[in-house]
Amino acid sequence: MNTDETTLAALASASTFLFVPANRPERYAKALASGAGAVIIDLEDAIAPVDKQAARQTLVQAVNGLDALQRRRLVVRINAAGTPWHADDLAALRDQGMGAVMVSKAESAATLAQVASVMGPACALLPLIESVAGLDAVDALAACSQVLRLVFGHLDFQADAGLACGPDESELVPVRLALVLASRRAALAAPVDGISPGTQDTTQLALDAARSRRGGFGGKLCIHPAQVAPVKAAFAPSAAELDWARRVQSAFEQAGGGVFSLDGRMVDAPVMRLAQRTLALSQA
Repeated sequence: MNTDETTLAALASASTFLFVPANRPERYAKALASGAGAVIIDLEDAIAPVDKQAARQTLVQAVNGLDALQRRRLVVRINAAGTPWHADDLAALRDQGMGAVMVSKAESAATLAQVASVMGPACALLPLIESVAGLDAVDALAACSQVLRLVFGHLDFQADAGLACGPDESELVPVRLALVLASRRAALAAPVDGISPGTQDTTQLALDAARSRRGGFGGKLCIHPAQVAPVKAAFAPSAAELDWARRVQSAFEQAGGGVFSLDGRMVDAPVMRLAQRTLALSQA
């Protein structure tokens, strides 16, 4: 893959992706300064059909005024294939040097290949799984060239599947696991979970983010700057986890490898890998 390595590293390790409507360019810089790992400029749900063309033009003009470091943290969510706006989105973005695009309602490898062909090899793809058809094709989507991470659009998925989820969304556990496993099979970075719609409900946000991390996700979509810090904290190792990981690493080095005991519990290769992953997360 020829995609810029700095862009790849930033997007692959980001735990927070903050949405900004494409027609609100005054919010771009604020979003980039929010602490979010990446900012998603949205041409899809945030923009009414009559405003699509103007929003697209606004995006291109505003992005041209950003420096290279800022542009590396941008993702543009384009309209889905089959909509009247998909081709125009790609035509407007193809020469803008975008680091990544999020492909709405991704359901086929052919669509991703077409997006990659238009955007060029230096553009990473983030397929948004929002339907049963997308879930059925998840392994094929994950295996496509230039795909960096899968993203779960759980609200659209619920609507498409006819689900009525409770607050803990236990009904979606198999779907989330499918995205995590598909990502692992394709050697992708951990997937990104969907939004928490209550911008003032910090308790539910914390529960949602903790569930995402426990379930193997590496990040979460945010719809308000106030959500960024709590989500980032939820995905970062706690002080206790870091202390444990450092002590495991130290004991491993002293033992010279192999199986050993720490705090009365056996530490073997899988536990050591967990400790190393925890330390890597803290560095990211």
